[in-house]
Amino acid sequence: MANSRTDRRAAPGAKTGTPARTGKPAGPTRTGKPAASARTAKPAAAPAKRAPAKTAKTARTGKAPARAAAKTAAATDGRLRSLVIVESPTKSRTLTKFLGRGFSVLASNGHIMDLPKSELGVDVENDFEPQYVPIQGKTNALAKIKAAAKTADRIFLAPDPDREGEAIAWHLAGALKSAKRPIARLTFNEITERAVKQALERPRDLDMNLVNAQQARRVLDRLVGYKVSPFVWRTVRYGLSAGRVQSVALRLICEREDQIRTFVSEEYWTIEVDYETPSRERFTARLVRVGETDLENGQLRGDDVERRARDLAAELRGAPARIVSVETTPRSVHPRAPFITSTLQQTAFNRLGYTAKRTMALAQQLYEGVRLGAEGSLGLITYMRTDAPRLAGEAIAEIRGWLAAHLGADYVPESPRQYKSKKGAQEAHEAIRPSSIERTPESLRPYLTDEQFKLYDLIWKRAVASQTASAEYLQTTLEVESGRLGLRASGRVLKFPGFQRLYGIDEDDEAGESRLPEVAPETALTVAKEALRAARPAPAGEGATPAGAAGEGDGAPLEPVRPEQHFTQPPPRYTEASLVRTLEEENIGRPSTYATIVTTITGRDYVNRDKGRLAPTDLGEAVNRLLVSTFPDVFEVAFTARMEEELDEIEEGKQEWHRVVHDFWAPFSRDLEKAEQSSQKHRKKVEETTDIPCPNCGKMLVKKFGRRGPFLACPGYPECKYTRPVDDAELPTPVEGTCDLCGAPLVSRNGPFGRFISCSRRPDCKFTKPITLGIACPDCGKGEIAERRTRRGKTFYGCTRYPECTFAAWDKPRMVPCPNCGAPFLVEKETKKSGLVLRCLKCKSQFSPETVGA
Repeated sequence: MANSRTDRRAAPGAKTGTPARTGKPAGPTRTGKPAASARTAKPAAAPAKRAPAKTAKTARTGKAPARAAAKTAAATDGRLRSLVIVESPTKSRTLTKFLGRGFSVLASNGHIMDLPKSELGVDVENDFEPQYVPIQGKTNALAKIKAAAKTADRIFLAPDPDREGEAIAWHLAGALKSAKRPIARLTFNEITERAVKQALERPRDLDMNLVNAQQARRVLDRLVGYKVSPFVWRTVRYGLSAGRVQSVALRLICEREDQIRTFVSEEYWTIEVDYETPSRERFTARLVRVGETDLENGQLRGDDVERRARDLAAELRGAPARIVSVETTPRSVHPRAPFITSTLQQTAFNRLGYTAKRTMALAQQLYEGVRLGAEGSLGLITYMRTDAPRLAGEAIAEIRGWLAAHLGADYVPESPRQYKSKKGAQEAHEAIRPSSIERTPESLRPYLTDEQFKLYDLIWKRAVASQTASAEYLQTTLEVESGRLGLRASGRVLKFPGFQRLYGIDEDDEAGESRLPEVAPETALTVAKEALRAARPAPAGEGATPAGAAGEGDGAPLEPVRPEQHFTQPPPRYTEASLVRTLEEENIGRPSTYATIVTTITGRDYVNRDKGRLAPTDLGEAVNRLLVSTFPDVFEVAFTARMEEELDEIEEGKQEWHRVVHDFWAPFSRDLEKAEQSSQKHRKKVEETTDIPCPNCGKMLVKKFGRRGPFLACPGYPECKYTRPVDDAELPTPVEGTCDLCGAPLVSRNGPFGRFISCSRRPDCKFTKPITLGIACPDCGKGEIAERRTRRGKTFYGCTRYPECTFAAWDKPRMVPCPNCGAPFLVEKETKKSGLVLRCLKCKSQFSPETVGA
């Protein structure tokens, strides 16, 4: 598996002078396979009269076409000589403006070849050879490109500078082989005249490592999709699908939902005190120490915590207090790196409310070109699919010059800021930045839509801020002592805004300023006569809360000494932003796939958006249970991350793509075979058994999924064909309390003998208890009376200690004592003569409800 400079231009595994195993960019044959090409993936060798004769060196490296194209491009004499092919009509219009006479720019409208939709399209027995076919609807565009190629002297392929773009260029090269013209690849990170002309001066050959990385991803995704989806159809519902990466994202969302369901909230208390200095300045401090014991994050926890908190609050009200230390330290807040794809999607969601899909669509428009009046179309930002936070040296110089001219030398750091890329980042790409810093957001406002303007404004400010001086604060911490109790107040004052003057304060940064009075150690304090603010419960894990100005907050004024109750909160559901961040952190997917992942799982009805957060549907959870139990490795986070690393290694020439696919296929095919053999067992894992009996045969109905949504069906099919729609009232509903066994929340369910309470993790946790009426059993006095049902469905009321206690009654008890004998309850009885009456089981007396006040 060589990765030399020569091999980087060829399909891995090829031998000198022989066709490459995968470098087959020619148009499809009758079987759908591309025809073979030279090892160097030069799909269009120049005619002898135009191209120089190949030397041994050019035969080995395949660089003659690119050099020939570059040479003739420089010698354009005004008539059509160069054909430039891009994938987007908008990009085509922008390039046409730059290139002028001697160039024709046409668009392929994306990929022209792909795997067939109606079949697997991968020859598993022949080294996983992909069977490419023309994409329907691309005939006219391709015919136009082929016609133009015949009249051109050279062809430049200029799709986007990533794996997908390289694959498009490869297929175009194959389709244009018959034109017999020199073909070269052009790449640029921004669509500006300078960048495009620089690319024309440095054309290159197709990079087969990039192509093969894309081929490997496409083949892996097709194998998973075409092999797993039919299994999901048969097990859950027809028409569903499973994706190699999307299903892992679904797993993350489902696992987060499980964490929320099983979360056991813990009570804790905080105590804040509003103090006043001798000069009548006020501030808020939080209790952080009791005796010699420090309170983590100022939180009181443990047994009898409410009583302890109130006792400590009373102690603080009556004890004198003083400042024991004042610590003031400078603190710098540094700007964040310029945007990469993931951080752009996250910030656009948090600040603008844009989905990942919307963000990428707008960024594509800004990248490909926007018409700026008389200037024509210009690309306003660099390529938006990138994971490298690096800025080009000339871009940094331009930003530093703008800062010095418009904000002053104080805002320019001594040296340019450099931001480190994560492992595996595409260092050839830049961060997302404006193509020209001089095009400020306000100068472009007349030409942009409102959404385009907001996104460009965000990109521009983030890029400029990334090279701006840090914000400087003065941090002050006051330590207060009140008897045996210690309190702390923290605040900070902005001394120099730095980058925050442009970009503001990030969502997860601290608030701006929170001033504290200027005091000295040993200053005596008194408890203020009234609170500085209204109640604002602190989030779980929050540290000391700085005081705000008097009257801040909402709600009624509180006491100046405030013991406040809090409860720890479960982890929140993912938003699109936090899901993308997690995918990036876990090394799942790549910049080009983040938006597609989210769109796919929501579009398949596996996930719903609930108040901006992603919640799995019942269908999504059923599919996830099936995939995780059947293919534990394929849809596992670490395994998928490793696959991404191997795709990166293919791109770097360190791995041969057939080997990567083969190593994946071997265990995957075994899991698939096992799954097919035990489909009935897996179907039961997906079906959720309810507590509702089938009216025909008595078996407990199961929840299934159909094209029109969930429904209830008898598990005795085909012997019993009973089905009916789901009545949500019959399904589990949350109730107060937690499970005695595992601490998970409790739910109320329908059972064969009436409704009962169980653990929400049922059937994994078997805990159950009856729903009682709150009435003690008259026989044993230890149990309570609960509603139950006979096997035939008739309701009765019995003791919860059955079978130790056999008390039972057909009539519903009411907690009304008998006026005659003092029995603790009466029972309801429907009579023909008097209607509803209350009867005593002990003395047999009978009363109207009005008589006993029931």
